[in-house]
This record gives sequence, structure tokens and C-alpha cells, in this order.
Amino acid sequence: QVQLVESGGGLVQSGGSLRLSCAPSGIIFSLYDMGWYRQAPGKQRELVAAITHGGSTNYADFVKGRFTISRDNAKSTVYLQMNSLKPEDTAVYYCNSRRLLLTMLEYWGQGTQVTVSS
Repeated sequence: QVQLVESGGGLVQSGGSLRLSCAPSGIIFSLYDMGWYRQAPGKQRELVAAITHGGSTNYADFVKGRFTISRDNAKSTVYLQMNSLKPEDTAVYYCNSRRLLLTMLEYWGQGTQVTVSS
């Protein structure tokens, strides 16, 4: 059974930092592309950042220069370092893993709340 367990969310003041972690189990982590998505109340889920199994990264424009995604294959963990947080970054953040074989294998974490106070 595949599980993606996120941690590191919480309440932080505007301008502060948080680091999210996601440690999947039940998959060969090094073969999967990983991503962080977020969903604010009343809004659609959106991509924040992604990292391929080869280490290439992609960021949403609204986090470029503030957030950094990274992965540690030895620890089977993906991270999202969030700096210069803004109140509009408040959302539930979800970890995602995907791998394209004959079909797309895709898994989601349960989400972790990030709240940025002004």
C-alpha cells in the first residue's frame, strides 16, 4: 500500500519560513517524479513546485525565488523549503508522486496545513 506522509506545516508570521517534508512508502522513490501542490479555501488545487526523478525542477511563478524543492533519494524524502512566506501562501499543501509506465501511477498525501499570518 502506498502512503505519502507530509510533515512540517504550521502557523508562521508573514516573512517567515517553513520546510515541508514528504516521505512516501510503498514505492521506489528514486523512480518517481515528485511535486507539491496547494489548495486554498474556495480555490482549485494548483502546482507549487515539482522535481523529476532526475532532479530537474519546475516552479509556479508565484513562488519563484522564495520556495525550493529538493529530494534526498537515500532518505526517500522530498522537501519544500518555503521562505519569505506571505498570507496568500496560506493553504493545504499536498505531496504528489507520479510515474508514467503503461499508465500514469499517481499518489497523493493527506495534506498539511500552512497558515501565514499578517
